[in-house]
Amino acid sequence: MSDQLFYDPSLGRDSKELVFAAEESKHIAKVLRKKIGDIVQVTNGDGLLFSATLTEATPDQCIASITRIDKKILPMHWLHIAVAPTKSADRFEWFLEKATEIGVNEISPIICEHSERKTIKKERCIRILESAMKQSKRAYLPKFNEAQTLEEFLSHDHHGLRFIAHCQEGEKLELKRRVAPDKDITILIGPEGDFSEKEIDLAYEKGFYPVSLGEARLRTETAAVVACATVNLINTR
Repeated sequence: MSDQLFYDPSLGRDSKELVFAAEESKHIAKVLRKKIGDIVQVTNGDGLLFSATLTEATPDQCIASITRIDKKILPMHWLHIAVAPTKSADRFEWFLEKATEIGVNEISPIICEHSERKTIKKERCIRILESAMKQSKRAYLPKFNEAQTLEEFLSHDHHGLRFIAHCQEGEKLELKRRVAPDKDITILIGPEGDFSEKEIDLAYEKGFYPVSLGEARLRTETAAVVACATVNLINTR
């Protein structure tokens, strides 16, 4: 059994065979030293896990015959993190990696009044999500949305529980006391300079409740990871 998970979004329940891309073929044959008859595991990022037997294994091309398909059940809750991109691209990419490992369903980059970085490289972000999914052996690839302003984000309907984590004074309950198991959740995480008062008021108008992530003042990417971990801990059975 392969200890590495591969990703091919084109696979479905009717798939019988898969042909690996050149880079993956080279990795399978030269790095992993897989041979004809060895088993590899692949996901389509949409909950299906495939066991496949290699029928051709060379650095130029690897082909496998699918022998088993398993369906991973999506958790009862849907976790949507709307987070401002950090000034350092590396820190935002770190968040993407860790959130995928912990468990997140959807990520929306939001541009706020105090944002120091207003652009992201979407394709690079998706590649990081794919890599983290494979590394952590998860069968679902998180949905990654286009960057938009907070106002644009709040103009859409968001069902389930809605929270905003900010640093302004005021009454807040800890996130862990607000989260309920098996409930869809959307959480807003602001930039290094926090949300503006105007943005906080707008979020309140849209039904978002203020929450605390602890006594310490956290970096944006740390706060987003803590939010993911808290929600997943509450939903762990």
